Amino acid sequence: MDKGLGVGVMEDREEWVDDSSVDHRGRPPLRAATGSWKAAMFIIMIEFSERLSYFGIATSLMIYLTKVLQEEMKFAAKNVNYWMSVTTLVPLLGGFVADGYLGRFSTVVFSTIIYLLGLILLATTQLAPSLKPDHSLHLHETLFFVGIYLVSIGTGGHKPSLESFGADQFDESHATERVQKMSFFNWWNCALCSGILLGVTAIVYAQERVGWGAASVMLAAVMGASLVVFLAGWRLYRYRVPEGSPLTPLLQVVVAAVRKRHLELPTDAGELYEVKPQNIKKRLLCHTDQLRFLDKAAIVEHGGGDEARGPWRLATVTQVEETKLVLAMVPIWVATLPFGMAAAQVSTFFIKQGSVMDRRLGPHFVLPPASIFALTAIGMIVTVALYDKVLVPYLRRATGGERGISILKRVGIGMAFGVVAMAVAATVERRRLNSSSPVPMSVLWLVPQFALMGVGDGFALVGLQEYFYDQVPDNMRSLGIGLYLSVIGAGTFLSSLVITAADRASSRGGRASWFAKDLNRSRLDLFYWLLACIGAVNLVFYVVVAARYSYKTVNAGSVGDEKSGDIECAAAT
Repeated sequence: MDKGLGVGVMEDREEWVDDSSVDHRGRPPLRAATGSWKAAMFIIMIEFSERLSYFGIATSLMIYLTKVLQEEMKFAAKNVNYWMSVTTLVPLLGGFVADGYLGRFSTVVFSTIIYLLGLILLATTQLAPSLKPDHSLHLHETLFFVGIYLVSIGTGGHKPSLESFGADQFDESHATERVQKMSFFNWWNCALCSGILLGVTAIVYAQERVGWGAASVMLAAVMGASLVVFLAGWRLYRYRVPEGSPLTPLLQVVVAAVRKRHLELPTDAGELYEVKPQNIKKRLLCHTDQLRFLDKAAIVEHGGGDEARGPWRLATVTQVEETKLVLAMVPIWVATLPFGMAAAQVSTFFIKQGSVMDRRLGPHFVLPPASIFALTAIGMIVTVALYDKVLVPYLRRATGGERGISILKRVGIGMAFGVVAMAVAATVERRRLNSSSPVPMSVLWLVPQFALMGVGDGFALVGLQEYFYDQVPDNMRSLGIGLYLSVIGAGTFLSSLVITAADRASSRGGRASWFAKDLNRSRLDLFYWLLACIGAVNLVFYVVVAARYSYKTVNAGSVGDEKSGDIECAAAT
């Protein structure tokens, strides 16, 4: 390539985005007119309103079930955990549909409409006289659960699609936009926490002082307005065209490897099949030595005709490496579940603790129990801001790496904070139970455990978002965000199972259960210590798994590079 042609190619890459995305007319996007922060801000705004709505419901749900629907504490906690589990597991299906069929933009729009229907139903059940709990508790309860599960379904499409759609606005092959994408996840979570903060303060206050129906109307109005704002930015967005099921190529690799299991692997990995960079409009991955059996899928069989080169008989090195990436995520996913169990306590038992403590802040103001959750949001906002603006720049200078520290180290730090938070929660609860004062302990005693979980979220949850978006195959990124959310969902479900097991074990032989109807007769301190021990043991397992993890290695050349096809590899850590 001569010098003049090289300069022309570089200028084209600076002007046009060449990462397989398209603009609203289906053409290659013009860099200056699409994507980056100017598009991401529209997307972040609808995330703010979604989190406002979700946490306006979630943090008050325990109180609503016990006070309005008159459920016992342990049954209410299970119902909250089941709802949160569904809400954070459905995104796996939503991400699959978005990546493979509907596209991320369309999935966001349709799921937001479902979300709105759920909010409208909740408002109706709380405002219509014939549907109120004092008129027909059973009917109200039925419609209430239908409403919150419509919110779950809406979240299932909204969350994975919106976050991956936001990250898609930054071109990883462009140096400036690549650094911006790293900051995107941090500031995404600042906006997310701002929505949470308003949801657990203003919305919860409205629920207590004005009424649940009025608060639901407010949430529906904000969500509807944010959808209009999101649609207004459609000309600025960069879109990804769905390519069918993202799981099919992974299955093809496994089938091809099994069918060629008797073949010997070549000593030179360069003999394995791969397309030339200039022949495909996607990023190519470099060969790694993990899970070598799958490499057999990329062995070229000579003399086999067209059948030997079919997609179920021959896979590229990139397809093989993408399959390895997904399989390597399984132990990381499992190792982060105990953190999801700890996180589930923040919106259930932490809130219930606060409801029986002295919540007076001055002579005229009583803090709503659910508003205590704001401490977690504040802790996360402060952590993310300091991490992005102070810690990362310092670590970049110290280590020379773009990220400062690796993604999995960030997650591990957050998990350690989660263990400490559970130990602190156990200590505070034990002190509350042993208190002989006729005046309840101040709710301010809960500040450390909420704040520690907020710091843990700032490290672990943001790290998990970036990990599951960055390390999955490029055509599975909504599904990757679904995997991140499923950590919280599966962790919440496991928390319900642990509550059930601990309840049965502690009440055996006529003894008092750890989860009595009266919180003052319960032993939440022992439950918190159990979670702290599980988290501490699991942290050792996580360190071992993370130390052995091999990050995605990407062809350092741009998509559509006109070089001969030689691949220079760079690991994304």
